[in-house]
Parts: sequence; C-alpha cells; structure tokens
Amino acid sequence: MLSRRNWLLTSAAAVPFLGYAHLRSPAARPGRDEPGLRIKHIRRTTINLPYRAVPARSMARELPHWVYAEICEVELANGVTGFGETMLYYTWGATSDADVEFARDKNAAAIMWRDELGAGLQMACFDAVGRSLDVPVHALLGKQVHTQTPVAWWNIDLPPEDVASEAKTAATAGYKAFKTKGRPWFDIWEQAKQGNAAAPEGFSITFDYNDTLLNAKLGIPILKDIEKYPITKIVETPIPQGDIPGNQQIRRETKAAVAMHYGNPAPVTAIRERVCDGFVVGGGATKVMNAGRVAAMADMPFWLQLVGSTITGAWALHFGAVLTHATWPAVTCFQLYADSPLQQPITVKNGYSKIPNAPGLGVDLDWNVIKKLTVPKPPARPEPERLLETRWPNGRKMYVGSDGTVNYMLRKFMRPSNLPYFEPGVTTRLLPNDGSKGWRDLYTRARVKPVITNTQ
Repeated sequence: MLSRRNWLLTSAAAVPFLGYAHLRSPAARPGRDEPGLRIKHIRRTTINLPYRAVPARSMARELPHWVYAEICEVELANGVTGFGETMLYYTWGATSDADVEFARDKNAAAIMWRDELGAGLQMACFDAVGRSLDVPVHALLGKQVHTQTPVAWWNIDLPPEDVASEAKTAATAGYKAFKTKGRPWFDIWEQAKQGNAAAPEGFSITFDYNDTLLNAKLGIPILKDIEKYPITKIVETPIPQGDIPGNQQIRRETKAAVAMHYGNPAPVTAIRERVCDGFVVGGGATKVMNAGRVAAMADMPFWLQLVGSTITGAWALHFGAVLTHATWPAVTCFQLYADSPLQQPITVKNGYSKIPNAPGLGVDLDWNVIKKLTVPKPPARPEPERLLETRWPNGRKMYVGSDGTVNYMLRKFMRPSNLPYFEPGVTTRLLPNDGSKGWRDLYTRARVKPVITNTQ
C-alpha cells in the first residue's frame, strides 16, 4: 500500500511553469533562426485501428469512435519529416484545418510549444525538430532524469471475468499495473475479487470511479471493501473532485492513495487542503510541463495520461524522461489495439518502458500497416445506435440508449439521481439490434431517459 506524503506548501507550489522553451530568450530557443526548420508541407492521414477482442466488446458500448486516429506529418525545408498523432474524437485537442494553415511556412521550433496546435501537429513539430537537431524529444523538453518510465495497461469498465482476463494479459506482457473503471452498472466487489485472484504478486489495479461514488458517506464503505485486496494501491476520482471535505474524509479514512485530475480543484487548493495524494496529468506539451513542475515543487507523484496508439505511447515516454514526479504508471491506452502504426514495438518489462534516445520520438512509422488501416476521415464523430441492458439479481432491468453524447451512460450516474447505486451482482451488456419493432421502440424511449423495469 502506498504511504501518505506530508507536504510543506510553499508559495512556489502555486507558480505556473511555462515550459522550458518559454524560460529562454527567443534567440536561445533551439533552431529558432534556422531556415531549414521552416514547415514546408503538412500531411494528415486517418486510420481505423482495430481493437483487440476484449476491448472490442467493451469499447463498443460507449466509445466505438476511439478507433479513429489521424497521423500528422510535418515536412521541413531541410527535408526532415516528423510525425504525430491525434485521437480524433478524444484527444485533448485535435488539429484543425486552421491550425495547419497557421503552421505552414512557420519555423517548427518557434511554434512547437503552442498547445493550441492540437496533439498531432504539436507532436510532429517536436519530432521534426528533434530529428533535425539529432536529439531526442526529451532533450527539447528538459534535462533527462529517468531512463525508463512506468506504464499501465488500460481498458474501459469491464465485467469481472474480463477484469481478470485483462490483468493476466497485462502481467504476461510485462506490466505491473492496470487501470480500469469502477461503475455502478458492474459489480465492483466481484471485479476486485476476480482481478486480485488473477493478478500476480505486486500487481495493481486502479479503479477510476469518475465521481460515481457520489459522496464520502456512500463511497467510503465501498472503498474500504475494495482496498482489502492487495491489488488496490490507488483509486481515481472516487467522488466529485471539488468536494473538498468529502475528499479529505476519504483520505483520512481509507488507505489507498487518491489520484485526481490536475486542475480541479485549483492546484494550490488541492495541495494546501490535501484532497489527494497525486495527480493525473495530460494535455499539450506546455500544460504537461507546467503541471509536472508544480507537482515536483509540492513533492506529489502523478501519472501521465496521454491517450492514443503507440505513437502517443512513445510521446509520453519522453515526458516521463524529464519529469521527476511522473512516477505513477502512465496511461496511454495503446494496449486497446490489435495493430501498431510503428515499426518498433513499445515493450514493457517489470512495469517499465525504456525512454527512446534516438532523434525525435525515437521511433518510425510502419507504412505497410498504415496503408492497410487508412480510411476516409468521418465527417463527424460516428455515433452508432447502442442500447445497453443492465440487470440486477433481484430481477430489475435498466435500458439506456445512446443519445449522441460521449459517455452517455456515465453522465447519468455522475450525480445523485433516482438510478441504482453500486450493488453486488449487477452486470451490463450491449443489446444488439435484432431489427424488431420492440428493439426500436425500447431504444427510442431509452434515449430520452433510462427505462427501468421490475422495480422492487
């Protein structure tokens, strides 16, 4: 079990960090006045990454659109090409046509710290500059302090047997940590029990509740039950992060470390009020470096959460190289996919991946795979019709239909409502469209509000 940290809050902990490049004079930024770093061409390619079997059936319930990624290539005047990636319908910021127009003919080194470029274009600029200067991306970010970084396996909320299956698969692949979701529509007690039974000694499973425990009074008994299992070392966002007294109570009365997304509540409040043990840090390069600097000054650990294929997985490793407190296993989610767009695999041994030291991202695109996976870019986020059926042992059933919003099921449980709370024995499945009038009528009603039958 992770021990609690005692922190001394200083005024420095509240000072934002603006990225190493911003601390230098303009003339000192690497390659700023080098004409060869001018962006000559920008190319974007959309790919459809197939899921592995277990993620395929779980992601289909709420996030089927995570299969779409866009590879962005930046070709410089010196002939060097760098690349990056945007998960089109999830990433913190997607690269737009306007971003591409802005970047064209600009010096890549001069604009690469602009988070507003979006994930793919920013990443590609860093990669191109690193390749041009014959240095790895982490050398552009700061001083290397780690030669390897911890990496976590990831999958969305799962039935207990799949939690166990994924834990085994992750451990076999060299991982020592698995992050998944705790949800009222699955049996959290059975998930922890089966996951613990399947996991080897020293393995951890982090449940992210996304507020669904609602408050400390309701949530603490469940958290105490789950932390009886050795796999429980960290929990994420058990109740709303802005509930200062509630989160303080959870930290006092439970043993597992509490992780919260950086920025809510304000970092100075989170640190001073001791509402969490560490952070979840994501976003663009400047935002990540800012958060990492504040966490270091507060002596608080965090995990990097930069989501995508193995391309983003490689990108995340470079931040792990320079951020002293990125010591919790990074969440990158490339474990979801059956294919990788890279020539080099990202391997994990004893829970860690080595930091690439070759120029740029230190990896190369596999165009044979990319050509096979290339598809037209969807005009909008795909929203296939989905109907979820939740069952409880006492005979109750609940039906929820996709309503055009992301995480449509989760949104209904993130605040107090008349929907059932966490209960043993509950399970959920995707109810296939059999073409019947009954399915259509039920889906139409369940899109408006959950349909609950056999209420007791």
